[in-house]
Amino acid sequence: MPTDPASALPQAAARFADATRAAMPVARELFETIGAATGDGVGMAREPYSENEQKASDLLEAKARELCLELSTDAFGNLYMTLPGADRSAPGWITGSHIDSVPSGGNFDGLAGVVAGLTAVAALRAAGIVPATDITVMGVRAEEASAWYAGAHGGHIGSRSALGILPPAELDSAINTRSGRPLRAHMADAGFSPERVALGHGTLDLSRYRGWLELHIEQGPVLERLGLPVGVVTAIRGSARARSCRCTGAYTHSGAVPHEYRSDAVLATVELVHLIEQEATRVRASGGDLTCTVGKLFTDAELHSITKVPGQVDFCLEYRSQERSVLDHMADFARGQATRIAAERRVAFELGSFSPQDPATMDPGFRAALNQGAAALGIPAMDIPSGAGHDAQDFVHAGLPAAMIFVRNANGSHNAKEAMDYADFERGTRLLAWMMAQ
Repeated sequence: MPTDPASALPQAAARFADATRAAMPVARELFETIGAATGDGVGMAREPYSENEQKASDLLEAKARELCLELSTDAFGNLYMTLPGADRSAPGWITGSHIDSVPSGGNFDGLAGVVAGLTAVAALRAAGIVPATDITVMGVRAEEASAWYAGAHGGHIGSRSALGILPPAELDSAINTRSGRPLRAHMADAGFSPERVALGHGTLDLSRYRGWLELHIEQGPVLERLGLPVGVVTAIRGSARARSCRCTGAYTHSGAVPHEYRSDAVLATVELVHLIEQEATRVRASGGDLTCTVGKLFTDAELHSITKVPGQVDFCLEYRSQERSVLDHMADFARGQATRIAAERRVAFELGSFSPQDPATMDPGFRAALNQGAAALGIPAMDIPSGAGHDAQDFVHAGLPAAMIFVRNANGSHNAKEAMDYADFERGTRLLAWMMAQ
């Protein structure tokens, strides 16, 4: 294969197309067998460190064994399936995504990235292509831990453990919402080694890898709306979250107390939220990247009434952006406006801290290569940010360059109605195989 993506010949493009189409039965079999083995009657139920997550890992391992790949599992349950390259001493590619799901989730979120890696390996073999370096497909555990565990933790347990960047305290502060037990106990019950997290050096030697590549379904509607099968991710948005905000006013009679004497927590909160939305609109209009969400907003059901001025509102705030400066600005804006509104409306705001998560920018060279590859392979594609978090961000934060391929997916994600088309998946997998063959 040529090493310059721009010089890819039509014959090479056709070769990759034929090979990935021929390998699609591998993908269909994995999606169907894993879906059948790990459903809950509504969607998927691959809870982190559960029997179902292990079933999915075992089925992936069995297929990797059929493909004659080298196999290993680390102390945290992550699965590694390696196709040897021509130069085994040179840094290779590592690709994959997570095996688990959210409760009653779809079958493609996460799993598509692992299946794409195995399908790409099968396609390279079918095309008679020996990659220049090793290609390792990683099945990551417990990325969706936030959907199953309450308490203070950042999810992404498998990748952060393997990379040595998981704070050990999270193993105890993450509490399973079904069992009431900590993550540490569930990881140990599954046969793995939570005590290794405290060592802080992980299990992955990043010097062995050139970069992380992750195929994932798009979890929003952009590709679907624009009629494009594939996206090349620019960055994974960081976030700033105030999880437990409160506005405290005073409960008073709704008819007897004039407005100028009230401390109305609802009207004060509504004003704050409205101003935040206006500022977010201004930031986007000036070229900034930003989403803003008030995911919870409620009064006290035991105290509120149609005849009372509301004395308390609880809510949360979440900002996401590819730019840390935008996140910092919006957090400061909320604090400043809350102070002003509190004085004018005779209430008190407690926003708490905005827990930050830094954006993860995808490697510019990898992005350029993927765009060149899409053009060479005749795959319509666009640059697109990721609003959701992914294992790729953890590799970036650990110092390994990364890139992501999005595949069009109808009906959103984190629900049982995910609707990725296999033709789109084949295009994304073809691009992934092409990238790893360079």
